[in-house]
Amino acid sequence: MKKLLVVVVTASAVWAHADAYPSKSISIVVPFAAGGPTDRSARDLAEAMRKPLGGATVLIDNAAGAGGSIGANKVAKASPDGYTLLLHHISMATMPTLVRNIPFKVESDFEYLGMVSDVPMTLIGRPGLPAKNFKELVSWIRQNQGKVNLGNAGVGSASHLCGLLFQNALQVDMTTVPYKGTGPAMTDLIGGQIDLMCDQTTNTSSHIEAKKVIGYAVTTAKPLTTPALKDLPTMQDAGLKGFEVTVWQGLYAPKGTPPEVIAKINTALKLALKDPEFIKKQEGLGAVVVNDKRVEPAEHKKFVAAEIAKWSPIVKAAGVYAD
Repeated sequence: MKKLLVVVVTASAVWAHADAYPSKSISIVVPFAAGGPTDRSARDLAEAMRKPLGGATVLIDNAAGAGGSIGANKVAKASPDGYTLLLHHISMATMPTLVRNIPFKVESDFEYLGMVSDVPMTLIGRPGLPAKNFKELVSWIRQNQGKVNLGNAGVGSASHLCGLLFQNALQVDMTTVPYKGTGPAMTDLIGGQIDLMCDQTTNTSSHIEAKKVIGYAVTTAKPLTTPALKDLPTMQDAGLKGFEVTVWQGLYAPKGTPPEVIAKINTALKLALKDPEFIKKQEGLGAVVVNDKRVEPAEHKKFVAAEIAKWSPIVKAAGVYAD
């Protein structure tokens, strides 16, 4: 009888905790340095979720390193009470293969709360490249196999992953040149030290518009409508069937977070994704706010599982690791 009483009291305590949530400040861990696209999105999201969460303070905690796994591990090991969340991008799908001895399991150590946004990517080339369109570019790459330099922002970065997928789709080898960030990579591309790069529209649009680089294609399923990119074909329309890459971002909590708390966070997230100010800020970053079924936790998890299956063989074939 005493044992039964303990169980009932414990269950009641959990329900009371869920009903009171949130009763203190919430932290969103960003596994990258401050100032980057993910950090900026997290800060916008924190502000948009504050009101739906009853005016709770939502703080940003930057925990960068090891391809995004340090911050992710911090959340995986945190108390499952809804007060420590994770905003992470496409690396959630590549860390299981890309990071050696990863200390957590992406598919089983987190509660999935819903997707936030998608950021398209663009294939760009140095000024003076003889190829004037995507078809000519593919021909030029095949004619110069082993001589083409493909830059990226570092091992495990979105530009690195897009480059791997591009090589895989063409079945050609290029010389991959990793940099410590998009800035130096873009500088060398504009200066002609490297030939190509595939990077987020947030980093490429202004340079395409200023004709500092050549835009060849976008990585979305449908053409984009922004002025700098509206004339570029999609990779699929240009001949690479099934080629689609976006730097998606999703929200997570530690495994074991109470269902009632998950429901409250998901509701707040959905309201934030419909906030006109949040949408405007994301569009300013070149991001598209998610408004499909992936805002639901189960669909979010299903999507990430499909992305893991997509990227695992590509990363393994490349033989690259982020230590």
